[in-house]
Amino acid sequence: MAQRTGQEDPERYLFVDRAVVYNPATQADWTAKKLVWVPSERHGFEAASIREERGEEVVVELAENGKKAVVNKDDIQKMNPPKFSKVEDMAELTCLNEASVLHNLKDRYYSGLIYTYSGLFCVVINPYKNLPIYSENIIEMYRGKKRHEMPPHIYAISETAYRCMLQDREDQSILCTGESGAGKTENTKKVIQYLAHVASSHKGRKDHNIPGELERQLLQANPILESFGNAKTVKNDNSSRFGKFIRINFDVTGYIVGANIETYLLEKSRAIRQAKDERTFHIFYQLLSGAGEHLKSDLLLEGFNSYRFLSNGHVPIPGQQDKDNFQETMEAMHIMTFNHDEILAMLKVVSAVLQFGNVVFKKERNTDQASMPENTAAQKLCHLLGMNVMEFTRAILSPRIKVGRDYVQKAQTKEQADFAVEALAKATYERLFRWLVHRINKALDRTKRQGASFIGILDIAGFEIFELNSFEQLCINYTNEKLQQLFNHTMFILEQEEYQREGIEWSFIDFGLDLQPCIDLIERPNNPPGVLALLDEECWFPKATDKTFVDKVLQELGTHSKFQKPRQLKDKADFCIIHYAGRVDYKADEWLMKNMDPLNDNVATLLHQSTDKFVAELWKDVDRIVGLDQVAGMNETAFGAAYKTKKGMFRTVSQLYKEQLSKLMATLRNTNPNFVRCIIPNHEKRAGKLDPHLVLDQLRCNGVLEGIRICRQGFPNRIVFQEFRQRYEILTPNAIPKGFMDGKQACERMIQALELDQNLFRIGQSKIFFRAGVLAHLEEERDLKITDIIIYFQAVCRGYLARKAFAKKQQQLSALKILQRNCFAYLKLRHWQWWRLFTKVKPLLQVTRQEEEMQAKDEELAKVKEKQSKVEGELVEMERKHQQLMEEKNILAEQLQAETELFAEADEMRARLVAKKQELEEILHDLESRVEEEEERNQSLENEKKKMQSHVQDLEEQLDEEEAARQKLQLEKVTAEAKIKKCEEDILLLEDQNSKFLKEKKLLEDRIGEMTSMLAEEEEKAKNLGKTKNKQEMMMVDLEERLKKEEKTRQELEKAKRKLDGETTDLQDQIAELQAQIEELKLQLAKKEEELQAMQARGDEEVSQRNNALKQVRELQAQLAELQEDLESERVSRNKAEKLKRDLSEELEALKTELEDTLDTTAAQQELRTKREQEVAELKKAIDEEAKNHEAQIQEMRQRHGTALEDLSEQLEQAKRFKANLEKNKQSQESANKELAIELKGVQQAKTESEHKRKKLEGQLQEVMARATEGERLKGELADRSHKLQAELDNVSTLLEDAERKGIKMAKDVSSLESQLQDTQELLQEETRQKLNLSSRIRQLEEEKGGLQEQQEEEEETRKNLEKQLAALQAQLVESKKKLEDDVGALEGLEEVKKKLLKDAECTNQRLEEKSLAFEKMEKTKTRLQQELDDLTVDLDHQRQIVSNLEKKQKKFDQMLAEEKSVSARYAEERDRAEAEAREKETKSLSLARALDEALEAKEEFERLNKQLRAEMEDLMSSKDDVGKNVHELEKSKRSMEQQLEEMRTQLEELEDELQATEDAKLRLEVNMQAMKAQYERDLQGRDEQNDEKKRLLVKQVREMEAELEDERKQRALAVAAKKKLEMDLKDLEAHIEGANRGRDEAIKQLRKLQAQMKDYQRELEDARSSRDEIFTQAKENEKKLKSLEAEVLQLQEDLAASERARRHAEQERDELTDEISNSASGKSALMDEKRRLEARIAQLEEELEEEQSNMELLNDRFRKTTMQVDTLTTELAGERSVAQKSENARQQLERQNKELKAKLQELEGSIKGRFKASIAALEAKILQLEEQLEQEAKERSAANKIVRRTEKKLKEVCMQVEDERRHADQYKEQLEKANSRMKQLKRQLEEAEEEATRANASRRKLQRELDDATEASEGLSREVNTLKSRLRRGGPISFSSGRSGRRQAGTSLDLSDDDLDGKASDVANANDTTAPQTNNHHQQPQQQQPQQQQQPEEQQQQQ
Repeated sequence: MAQRTGQEDPERYLFVDRAVVYNPATQADWTAKKLVWVPSERHGFEAASIREERGEEVVVELAENGKKAVVNKDDIQKMNPPKFSKVEDMAELTCLNEASVLHNLKDRYYSGLIYTYSGLFCVVINPYKNLPIYSENIIEMYRGKKRHEMPPHIYAISETAYRCMLQDREDQSILCTGESGAGKTENTKKVIQYLAHVASSHKGRKDHNIPGELERQLLQANPILESFGNAKTVKNDNSSRFGKFIRINFDVTGYIVGANIETYLLEKSRAIRQAKDERTFHIFYQLLSGAGEHLKSDLLLEGFNSYRFLSNGHVPIPGQQDKDNFQETMEAMHIMTFNHDEILAMLKVVSAVLQFGNVVFKKERNTDQASMPENTAAQKLCHLLGMNVMEFTRAILSPRIKVGRDYVQKAQTKEQADFAVEALAKATYERLFRWLVHRINKALDRTKRQGASFIGILDIAGFEIFELNSFEQLCINYTNEKLQQLFNHTMFILEQEEYQREGIEWSFIDFGLDLQPCIDLIERPNNPPGVLALLDEECWFPKATDKTFVDKVLQELGTHSKFQKPRQLKDKADFCIIHYAGRVDYKADEWLMKNMDPLNDNVATLLHQSTDKFVAELWKDVDRIVGLDQVAGMNETAFGAAYKTKKGMFRTVSQLYKEQLSKLMATLRNTNPNFVRCIIPNHEKRAGKLDPHLVLDQLRCNGVLEGIRICRQGFPNRIVFQEFRQRYEILTPNAIPKGFMDGKQACERMIQALELDQNLFRIGQSKIFFRAGVLAHLEEERDLKITDIIIYFQAVCRGYLARKAFAKKQQQLSALKILQRNCFAYLKLRHWQWWRLFTKVKPLLQVTRQEEEMQAKDEELAKVKEKQSKVEGELVEMERKHQQLMEEKNILAEQLQAETELFAEADEMRARLVAKKQELEEILHDLESRVEEEEERNQSLENEKKKMQSHVQDLEEQLDEEEAARQKLQLEKVTAEAKIKKCEEDILLLEDQNSKFLKEKKLLEDRIGEMTSMLAEEEEKAKNLGKTKNKQEMMMVDLEERLKKEEKTRQELEKAKRKLDGETTDLQDQIAELQAQIEELKLQLAKKEEELQAMQARGDEEVSQRNNALKQVRELQAQLAELQEDLESERVSRNKAEKLKRDLSEELEALKTELEDTLDTTAAQQELRTKREQEVAELKKAIDEEAKNHEAQIQEMRQRHGTALEDLSEQLEQAKRFKANLEKNKQSQESANKELAIELKGVQQAKTESEHKRKKLEGQLQEVMARATEGERLKGELADRSHKLQAELDNVSTLLEDAERKGIKMAKDVSSLESQLQDTQELLQEETRQKLNLSSRIRQLEEEKGGLQEQQEEEEETRKNLEKQLAALQAQLVESKKKLEDDVGALEGLEEVKKKLLKDAECTNQRLEEKSLAFEKMEKTKTRLQQELDDLTVDLDHQRQIVSNLEKKQKKFDQMLAEEKSVSARYAEERDRAEAEAREKETKSLSLARALDEALEAKEEFERLNKQLRAEMEDLMSSKDDVGKNVHELEKSKRSMEQQLEEMRTQLEELEDELQATEDAKLRLEVNMQAMKAQYERDLQGRDEQNDEKKRLLVKQVREMEAELEDERKQRALAVAAKKKLEMDLKDLEAHIEGANRGRDEAIKQLRKLQAQMKDYQRELEDARSSRDEIFTQAKENEKKLKSLEAEVLQLQEDLAASERARRHAEQERDELTDEISNSASGKSALMDEKRRLEARIAQLEEELEEEQSNMELLNDRFRKTTMQVDTLTTELAGERSVAQKSENARQQLERQNKELKAKLQELEGSIKGRFKASIAALEAKILQLEEQLEQEAKERSAANKIVRRTEKKLKEVCMQVEDERRHADQYKEQLEKANSRMKQLKRQLEEAEEEATRANASRRKLQRELDDATEASEGLSREVNTLKSRLRRGGPISFSSGRSGRRQAGTSLDLSDDDLDGKASDVANANDTTAPQTNNHHQQPQQQQPQQQQQPEEQQQQQ
């Protein structure tokens, strides 16, 4: 709902068109049809008219389609009259029901009206588009208006809240709730925007103009909170994942003085995992895409896909750039006065949260314990958070947990470790967010004490009902229950006030109490405890689970009215709560964990002790977290001990949230609430679409329908008496008598006449109140009455019209009769002579005219009478007016006399007032002087006040610290008191003991006497003991040394033990590898089984043709072979197993001996030993089991091999029968082999020319083709491998070429970049010097200007003072004259005084003259300074222009640098990738070459064996009778076959070994590449650091300059103070001039002169300003011209890029065609002619490409020249502005930029080359079948080339002109006009070039169309091929002799069925699929098309 900049009329989206609403047709339609609302599945509710009533059911006709339906009476809802359509406040609806509310909202939404009132609510529906209703004009429109005066708007709500706050001095709150995506946050922003505009402090007063400005900071707090707390969800692209309460403080005058933000329920789980198509918090994406290289290296950032916590990788938001948003966030932080260290520390924590997800744990093999195999992520994490890696890993994997009084290290499982890491990540992010909010509050709330009142804005999630709801939904729904209760309560209060005001009797119901049972169910602490209380209680029990919690809830709350148990046993929900919005199912999974929110306290203490101060501050409340010992639940005693240590500290999430909510509700109850309900219209984010069911659900959840329910209980419809009478008086025509009557009485009479029920209405003082639906009934009756009246009126009108028409008809009839009669008479008389005479004589008679004259006289008489009457009337009026005027005259005369008297009095008064005025002026002067003094004092006091405020803030912070310390001291005090009590008890005991001891003391004293004698003896003994003690000490030292040695030995033993542990793990890994190998063998066996099954299928078909005798022979042979195989395989397997056993036993014995050597006598080591022995035993068992499994597998193998051999023998017998066919096939295959050999030689020669490596490979291929008849399956595999090899070789060659090109380009780029870097560094230095000089010069000029302005102001002040003094002197003169006239007697005394005054006057005159001289000097200096100022302003403007140009250039240069860096980084990555891929391909090619060699050897051996078998078969055929010999020979063949199988197995194993070797080599290469990358990154970092150092130096210089500025400002302040002192002296001197009468005239003259001079100065100033404005306008015009030129340059660049793309496209076509030809040289004789034709075609295409390249080069030259010309023109403009030297510098800089652009263009050429390969490859495949069409295209292209050449000639001429102009660059000023003419010519040429480009595009489109036609033709051909295939399949098995199949078969022939063909095709497809991911994307299509091309000729040969 952002502001829109378009020209749309905003009133369309605010005001309803009432003409549409008050439509009489709709009103009549409503009354006639009896329209009602009927439920509908699609629309929610549909309009329908009632047709028939059938008891409880009603037949209705739908208004939309006219269908009839039967509906229950209870389901029908009444419809409001059309008067109420699109009503602004839905509380005014007479029929308050769901359907009417939905319809009203829908109508308004479709009309563009998104805001609607519903009583206290303002309902907002998200429009999903920008509306122009949030501009400053709209704000001004709503400013100061009441709610009912303007249409609904969020601004109206904000304005009412603001006005109520100012008028009532009551705090306000605005509560915004709704679903995610409904627009809560946007409406909150609009409220803040409105308040910031209306109540901004900077408009009203100057002293609050705080740096950064509070309103701006308040608006900028939002982007920071959005980036850290908002995320993209499925419903909303910018969804707030937390609730917030923004409190804006205002002072008494209504200005903003501060703000505070509180947050609720941050969805911290989003930081670690997200749903599909959703994102985590914006800051993560902003940081990863917006951070610079230096910042990335500091924060150890990686790509999006390398973080586990970013579940969906990089998910972009449409219409937004994360990079730009990051910059906005950083700017907002700077505005909020965040310093650089704070921002960096925050970003470090964000990066650390991501790194938490990359810490990976693995489960150890034999135990559940977790281990960390790789700690790189942990190292990064610890580096970012300032921890020790070893301590962190120890704390995670084996934390210390308190058990009783001791701490024990407990090993963690993988699941526990993962949970701990995720919990830490969530907690870290939550703490960071809390710190951020606190920091924003600190920035916003700088003036705490001044806030008189506040407006709070609550933006919190609305009611949520999902299928299954968790702990978070319970918290949100609990909050909404409380808010709804608040709404109900406020509505109840307002209703009560309204009814009391109107004096209505009504039994008041507090609807807030309706929600209390549900709130009690959730929050009640006891009797019975609520859900949250039970949850907290369960958290204290160690063995509690979610199930026990659910059981307890069901037990305690099962009977509650608002609680329901799950309905069925299978129900997924655990329990249900009935909220005001409906029934909600809750699932209690992980509620205990969520409520406790446990953390690994070991890691938490590490974070608290972090070296990073920021992290340590985040984790300062470590003692309050729930540790592992609480969650572990080891035993009850342990838990109890743990609980006691942290008593009062541990608080659950529900407790904290309940406290937060209670505080919030307390603040809201103390405020006047305003409710805003946001509604989401649809889940598709589509504008103009409204889902009725979705909106109804939200209205229910938001409490809008609940509010309507409350309205329906009372009297919702209220009408003012006058309106009621006006509208409904028609229903009671005779109730009210004529004349005046009071509105209330009239309404009472009307209601009596209407006979309404007393319960349906109430009459108040000013309004009449109705129940819901009464007004609709009255409207219906009114409409019926109006219809009756109108019908009666229509009847009367029709009757009158009918009677009038009838009378007219009668008159016409009588007239017709008269006409007929006269006509009849005339016809009789017309021929009668007398009649003729009568007609002629009658006009001559005067008698006929008398009547006419009489009529004329009568008319004249009537007119005269009228005139007479008028004149008489006028006479009367004039007399009356005369009398009035006479009366007025008398009155005025009296008034005049009174006025004259008053005037005299006023004159006297005026004289008095003048005297008073003079006195008051004197007083005013005194007061002004005092005011100035007071202002100075005030300023000093304000300064002191600010100091005191800062001091108070410091004291408050100290107070907070003291509070914390006090709490700690109280805790310590409690413990100390307990200790004191213990001590007192101990003291009592000691006193008792003391008394005993006193008694004993006496006895002891007696004994002492005896003991002294013994002492002497004991002393002698002591001496002896001292000697022995010394000896003992020596012994102790020796023992300690021995102990240390033993400890060292123990450490060495531990090291050895660790080594052994490592070796055991290695052994375990080896065993795992062996198991993997066994699994691979199993897979191979499975493959063999599949092959054997296929063989069996064929064998089954052939069995039917064979004799029974041969079968018996085969069975005997099979049995013999099986026995032999069993023997051999068992021997081999036993040998292997024994070897394995021996190796393992030897290793185990060695381990045992080593363990026995290292084991110590300690108990711990004995335990380890036992563990190891157990592990060894387990290993033995595992090995035995594996041996058994192996033996079982071997037996299975034997059986399968036996069956396979049977099948082979069957095939041999079949071969005897088909010998003749085989010989024929053999001859054909031999001929095919010869052809293949010839083709292979040709291919090898071609490949030796292209590359050295291919020679070796193709030589090996020739050898390979000589062998290979293992079987059909092996043949297929070899064919697949050869396909892969060819594709990979091609890819390798292309990649190598690309890599070489890129390497060369990279070298060039690096050199050019280095040179550019040097140039740019020099440029930067020069620019910085110039900038510093300019800045210093500007500061000096500004200071001088300020000084001059101050002097001017001072002079003006002195002039004003002088004028005032002169006025005072004049007044004194007048007074003195009066006194002289009065007091002539006192002249003598006055003369003496006069003499004194004369002396004083002379002195003052002298002083005045001195002052006038000084003044003249000042004026001269002023004029001189003014001139200097004008010159300086001109220079300043000039310098500013230069500086702005330089800054623009610098920005451009910075952008260029950044782009070049990114390009270089990209090239480096591409180069690394290419090199890695090349190495991989080389290794693969070598390994495959070896495999091919071995396969070829095997093939040769098989061929030899095949020949032998054929010879044997011939012998067998010749000697059929001799059965014994045949058997013997078959056994031999069988053995040979077995040998061959074994050899093939060995070959396979060797191939696998070689593959492993290649993988090892690949790993080594990757390591090397990583090292290279690291070096490259270090170099880049070095360069970045150098740049940073330079930047720091510049910043230092700037700071020094600022310090100098401050010093100068201080000196200026001192000067101002001195100036004020001088002014005071001047005032003293001027006080003496009061008595100087003579000097008055001179002073007046001087003043006049000064005034004249001042006017001259002012004129000069105005002229200077006007000239400056003209200069500014010229500069702006010049800048516009520059921008237009730059735009033209950009257009040229785009054209060049387009032409470059076309050229590259053609080059790629050429390259791909050549590659395709080389690949397609597959040696098929049938396709050789086609190949030659294609080569000729390719040659033509190459020529065309060369021509295009030459064209492109010419275009490039032309573009370069045009860019140079543009640069020269820009330098000409710069030269006009500044001196010639500066213009030359600018030109040089532009030339450098041009070079950089060229370099950039070259880089772009390289980067674009690889983009279009895939599409071109597809086209190339089609070109093979389109020769004729291509020839036509070639002709068109040649024509286009001719046109291009012509244009090139023109371009060359233009280039020559440009070069001539370059030579004359020194004469820029003279040649401006010529340059403009050249520019026009260039524009024309550009237009021509664009036309040519469009022509080229048209030709390209033609080509595209023709290619599409060709593809259609090829598809037709493929269909024909498919039909041919189907025909061939119907014909049965057919022998193939195609090129590649011949190569594979090599001397053997096989009959292939349809199934086999399909199998081969699928194998080929699979091979292509496997190769596809290894190669680049743009090589996929050619690879897929190669098999298609190979299949087509094979099919053609089959047809032949």
